[in-house]
Amino acid sequence: MKKNAHIPQRFTSLAQAMKAFGMPAPQHPLIALINGIDHRLNYDPPKYAHMLTFYKVSFRPNLGGTVKYGQTYFDFQDGGMLFAAPNQIIGHDQSVDTAEKQCVSRQITLLIHPDFFLNYPLATNVKRYGYFSYDTSEALHLSDKEKGIILSLLRIIEDELSHCIDEFSQDVIISQIELLLNYANRFYKRQFITRKVVNNTLLEKMEQILNDYFNDKKTIHKGIPSVNYLAENLSISPGYLSDMLRTLTGQSAQQHIHQKLIENAKEKLSTTNLSIGEIAFELGFEHSQSFSKLFKKKTNLSPMEFRARFN
Repeated sequence: MKKNAHIPQRFTSLAQAMKAFGMPAPQHPLIALINGIDHRLNYDPPKYAHMLTFYKVSFRPNLGGTVKYGQTYFDFQDGGMLFAAPNQIIGHDQSVDTAEKQCVSRQITLLIHPDFFLNYPLATNVKRYGYFSYDTSEALHLSDKEKGIILSLLRIIEDELSHCIDEFSQDVIISQIELLLNYANRFYKRQFITRKVVNNTLLEKMEQILNDYFNDKKTIHKGIPSVNYLAENLSISPGYLSDMLRTLTGQSAQQHIHQKLIENAKEKLSTTNLSIGEIAFELGFEHSQSFSKLFKKKTNLSPMEFRARFN
């Protein structure tokens, strides 16, 4: 471990986290909304990376300047959202400067313990919102209209939490959270589409990474390229990569990898005398049966049947 590295502090309850952030105790043990937009807050964020055991949804009215993404920049600068699932590490292993502290204190943060969703469909459905696994560099950037929608929902949740809790409170809050998550899902789809220049650049770079991987025969030593390998070389998270590809091309990252595998397999089957086992080995398969099964699934032909067409 590096000399200056710190083990992320783990917060197991909302009360513990709020106290560490310099905030008053939450009104509800399983959900809290911290509104630094409508109210002046004396917010003191942790100095080092930390881990929450609950969901975190943050909205900032202005992310401040241009936010770099890969080699380009995000287009919407009027407001943005960040999402984190339980047990994700948040922040960096470094002190928080004054500018960042002021920025964080002027946002709305919603903290939700997973137990708050118990006995509701959202307890299972929340896992379907893939953006909870995105990196912080893949924030959702909002237009003015989108920002208004998100703000209105967050303020409804805050209003419910600030009044006396009754038998309908949780139903109302859950419905507003679900609506907020569905809107975020829609806005992310919009972001994938409206940022075509950035995304097309990523697609081109991904193709080049895959081409280099196969041309350099890295498959022989490293096996079939993984989604994590692509994401790491594109400087984005695996979830963001797959969701972006599904929106733009209708295929997941794994399907793109398989497509490239089949393209290379077809070339070797039609232009070389290598055996099926040798081709499978060169493409990174441990067993030729696995290669043959995938090839048949993608082409409706066995490797031998495909090769026979060229003889």
